[in-house]
Amino acid sequence: MAGIHFSFIDFKQLLALNMGIADRLDENRAESFTLVYCSFEGLDQEVIDNSLASILRTSDSIVNHGKDYFFVLPYTDKYGADIVKKQFDEAFARFLKSFMLSYPADGENPAELLGALQDSVSFFLKDDLHCLDRFAKVI
Repeated sequence: MAGIHFSFIDFKQLLALNMGIADRLDENRAESFTLVYCSFEGLDQEVIDNSLASILRTSDSIVNHGKDYFFVLPYTDKYGADIVKKQFDEAFARFLKSFMLSYPADGENPAELLGALQDSVSFFLKDDLHCLDRFAKVI
């Protein structure tokens, strides 16, 4: 098991790809995938890499900007994503700051989904994800 790591520059295109696949294959448009944000601030990179390799599936995607990590979990609703997040908490022996949104319920395109993530993290976690500014403002 191990998620596939993508460049942060390609984050918007990765979301667009997953949305396109979901639209083609998921006729009922339920929670086709869940986008999970986690802050791994204060954690050693080697520990992060080893933990992600043991927790994530090969169909899961990873994008990070420094210690801000974003996971695209296909065919995973928020309940399933919460299980993954709890596995992260256990692996790192701490409660991690996190937030999750699902496509299409929380956004119909990459800009909407990333804008909603930015707003939610700012409001609920009191963190700014300015790294997403370049993606969330243009549709």
